[in-house]
Amino acid sequence: MGKRVVNLALDAEFKGAMGVVVNAPTSNEVISAMRDTIDIPIVVTIVSEKEDIDGRIKAGTTIFNVSAGSRTPQVVRKIRESYPTFPIMATGGKTIETIKETIGAGANAISYTPPATAELFKEIMIKHRNSR
Repeated sequence: MGKRVVNLALDAEFKGAMGVVVNAPTSNEVISAMRDTIDIPIVVTIVSEKEDIDGRIKAGTTIFNVSAGSRTPQVVRKIRESYPTFPIMATGGKTIETIKETIGAGANAISYTPPATAELFKEIMIKHRNSR
């Protein structure tokens, strides 16, 4: 499996990708092999403060993508305490409050969780139904 991931990353780089993102279960050995093969950023998803952050960095991770649900700000804060300049992007959740909390914890960038289509159209549909 690891060799396949490395080959896919190399193919992505050849096709113009600006970076690759791997999910949390990807081993440090695979990340290291990718780093030895490609020159574009490797973004590694972190889902818990229990992950081997130091090992991930030594393997060649370029950016962390923290996606730990409601614990995301705590995980970002823990990483930031040990690695004050390491790039961290994180899921910010659906509210201004959770986004501010995650930024305050030390995230450099936020990915926003947009409302579902049903939420977006709910008021429009209520008005439409009431006008009939």
